[in-house]
Amino acid sequence: MEQSLSHTKWECKYHIVWIPKYRKKKIFKDIRRELGQVLRELARQRESEIEEGHLLPDHVHILISILPKYAVSQVVGYIKGKSAIWIAQHYGGRKRNFSG
Repeated sequence: MEQSLSHTKWECKYHIVWIPKYRKKKIFKDIRRELGQVLRELARQRESEIEEGHLLPDHVHILISILPKYAVSQVVGYIKGKSAIWIAQHYGGRKRNFSG
């Protein structure tokens, strides 16, 4: 969907693919349903929207709309970082403290 202001129009969509560390397939089997909702909420917090997404056994595909005022790396870094913390808190047990 094209967005606009009084003097500009834009449609900034990006296809992003990332791979979790060591391609841990077990993680995605356990949390697949919940993780999609978490990623959408994190994108919304950065005024972005995940148009389409696929959580595959060893990697993630998303099509995301990002406002031009944000750098793509800034938004994707935020989503990856906060989702990693969420995974560690809900599924990591007390092995390590990933949230600092």
